[in-house]
Amino acid sequence: MTASIALDIAVIVSTYERPDALDAVLRSLDDQTYRRFEVVVADDGSGPNARALVARRAEELGYPLRHVWQEDRGYRLAAIRNRAAAETEREYLVFLDGDCVVRPDFLRRHARLAEPGHFVHGSRVRLDRRLSRTVLERGLPVGRWRTSRWLVERLRGRVDRFTPLLRVPLGPLRRVSPRKWQGVKGCNLAAWRTDFLAVNGFDEGYEGWGFEDNDLVVRLIRNGVRRKQGRYAVPVLHLWHEERSPDPASRERFERRLRSGYRVTR
Repeated sequence: MTASIALDIAVIVSTYERPDALDAVLRSLDDQTYRRFEVVVADDGSGPNARALVARRAEELGYPLRHVWQEDRGYRLAAIRNRAAAETEREYLVFLDGDCVVRPDFLRRHARLAEPGHFVHGSRVRLDRRLSRTVLERGLPVGRWRTSRWLVERLRGRVDRFTPLLRVPLGPLRRVSPRKWQGVKGCNLAAWRTDFLAVNGFDEGYEGWGFEDNDLVVRLIRNGVRRKQGRYAVPVLHLWHEERSPDPASRERFERRLRSGYRVTR
């Protein structure tokens, strides 16, 4: 990692009709050892329960918290993320899904990984349906669980992986694939706000599930921003949800992007 940088971070937490998971994420962010951050909830059309939750938590949690909402007109994650990013002037953006709980050192380690001219993507550990339900029903602070506890859960088959939770100083290996877009997930992605704006943010033409995060990464790389691995440093704990198949129109749009060679001129 690079030396610690005093960054002003905005965490963009996307959500849709899952206030229990969102609450778990917001509470895990309150445990952060790094405190120079605010949270903007990017809500793609949830009902009143989500708004009420954010309003209540904004009074209780120890960080600035805002709620940006758009009407439910189908899957428009790209658009609401852009709107949420427009609501902050923080210099560094961390995009996080509203079902991805974080550990207390998540933002401190993101701040240490931040480097001009680079975006950072982290890994995830997926909890199974039963463990996720238990976590939400009992309000378990899984972000605080020790690594040894997660090893037990892996041996029980309740999480899909264990190794992302290890802490390994990869050094130069974090820059091994600077122009590779494959494998990057928008549920745990960080970029400088200036770089994000330079490529016009997410492409709002994606109105079906999938590929809007890949598209953003491709455009960042084509504009000279390099990939940096957050593996073994900034994992998230991904609560279970039904798997979805990528929307064919989104897949086609992304394939056209790859063929086009399009880039934004700064």
